[in-house]
Amino acid sequence: MTNFDVNAATLPVALSVGGLVDYIKAVLEDDPTLRQVWVVGDVSSVNHHPKGLFFTLTDPDTGAAMSCVAWRSQQARLTVLPAMGEQVIALGTVKVYPQRSSYQLTVWQVLPGGDGLRALRYRQLKQRLAAEGLFDAEFKRPLPALPQTIAVVSSPQAAAWGDIQRSLGHHHPGLHILFSPATVQGDTAPASIVAAIDRVAADGRAEVLILARGGGASEDLECFDDERVVRAVANCPMPVVTGIGHQRDESLADLAADLCAHTPTAAAIAAVPALTDLVEAHQQRVDTVKALVAEHLLDAQSDVQQLGQRLLLLRLDQRVAQQQVHLKQLQRRLVQGVQVELRQASDRTAALRSHLMTLDPDTVVKRGYALVRDDAEQLVTNAKTVVPGQTLQVQLAQGHLTVQVIEAHPPTA
Repeated sequence: MTNFDVNAATLPVALSVGGLVDYIKAVLEDDPTLRQVWVVGDVSSVNHHPKGLFFTLTDPDTGAAMSCVAWRSQQARLTVLPAMGEQVIALGTVKVYPQRSSYQLTVWQVLPGGDGLRALRYRQLKQRLAAEGLFDAEFKRPLPALPQTIAVVSSPQAAAWGDIQRSLGHHHPGLHILFSPATVQGDTAPASIVAAIDRVAADGRAEVLILARGGGASEDLECFDDERVVRAVANCPMPVVTGIGHQRDESLADLAADLCAHTPTAAAIAAVPALTDLVEAHQQRVDTVKALVAEHLLDAQSDVQQLGQRLLLLRLDQRVAQQQVHLKQLQRRLVQGVQVELRQASDRTAALRSHLMTLDPDTVVKRGYALVRDDAEQLVTNAKTVVPGQTLQVQLAQGHLTVQVIEAHPPTA
């Protein structure tokens, strides 16, 4: 057994338990990193208490544990509630409790971890874009009935590009296909897809665009949930058909597209009508037109026969003869009426001519009367209007006279 020689003069100053705990509290709570820290861990215990939700986060690799609490007033603001066995990301502040010489994380926010976090981000982005109307059915554009040029955005190494070529060649041979290559997996995929779509839009020849990628793990298809890709699809000047993944997969780009076909082959078939279907449809229309024309001809022939029978029953020759006789009668009555009107008009004209002859001043003058006018060409009918020395014009039956008044004899009362 070793004996320690204790010299009181050399001992350091001893701290009380409270002092040590207060020091630890100050160190931890004043650390800016621990005032707002994100912690990832598995939920290993959950205790619902009237004051709040107490739970433990455990590191699955080391077994280290952290006590956490989300006070009751804060629980409504949490994105998700911690549940046993789930991985979460907690935002909180480290708090020290001197009475128990313990510390815990006071939690302000909880997010799902791993796949749950990706699902949360997916839902939030989907809700935001839906609120902007990017997925509304009213904005979906119809595909052209018979496009001549189609653009394809996909990876040149992907099987999807080969599937589309074979499908279009069999489905609608002779179609003009433009290929705009893009990376469809990884961190660089969103920017590459957006650039490929922009190239097609700038080219301007394509009438439909197919955005395609074969199936794969969910993380391989994450680029089609990128906001940049979704907006490029929604803002593309021509209709967009997506063929991404398998039947069960649905990306945000699918929701923004004008038509979602889920697989590359289905997208190629949906983008253009089959040539054989067009020929068959055309033949059906020809047959329909022929049938309608034949039906109308039969109806017209039947109408002609019925009209002919009605004409035979009506004896139109007799009715025409009757109408001719009636017209002759009307003609005679019209001629007689016109002759009577002409005679009456001639008689009235002669009477008016005779009456006008009696009123004509020249006729009166010819009987020995004269017309006297003053310098103003006004008729003189009263001697009171004439003064001696005034010059007057006298119109006779033949010629006229210019006279000067020597004396005026106005009528006596």
